[in-house]
Amino acid sequence: MKKSIGIVGGIVWCLLSVSAKAQQTWDAKKNPAVEAITTQYQGKYIAPRPALTTADIFPVIGQYESAINADAASVTITLDGANKGLVWIEGLPQGKIKAMLRKSPAIYKIPTQKTEDGKDVAEGTLIFNKETNTLSICIGKMYNAEDPVAVFTTATEDPATSTVKTSKTKKQVLLNAWIYTGTKRTTETVSN
Repeated sequence: MKKSIGIVGGIVWCLLSVSAKAQQTWDAKKNPAVEAITTQYQGKYIAPRPALTTADIFPVIGQYESAINADAASVTITLDGANKGLVWIEGLPQGKIKAMLRKSPAIYKIPTQKTEDGKDVAEGTLIFNKETNTLSICIGKMYNAEDPVAVFTTATEDPATSTVKTSKTKKQVLLNAWIYTGTKRTTETVSN
């Protein structure tokens, strides 16, 4: 019996000492092997990229100025609050219209629609070129899914046709394409 009490006491003592040792915190940075490895790379770390902003994800958002289009000298594009795939274009002679994202980050389809003012707007294309900071809008030519830029190169060469639905029939209507080209206003921040 004395032997079994001694064995149980020894086991309890071992478990308590292991438990106390396990509760001590181990710091990997104080490990000599880890220190030897990390000192080789000290000062060579690359800073992490900053988080993407809404303007980075949707570069088309902003204000644009055009010296070419006198009827739309200033255009503003804002993101729809409920659907991130839609943008609203304000400042065009057609009124406030919407455009749907087709190819990220900056190719949009302008669907046939009726504005808040009751004006009919034909289908079109909106493209933002991030390298040149230029916005191009073509209204009155069908959106070309295979080559959206093609509407801008052929817009002046041939008149566009659009199918208009009336209450009883569909008819082809000859449209003159309306083209807008503007440059994005940049806001510069000064930091001290």
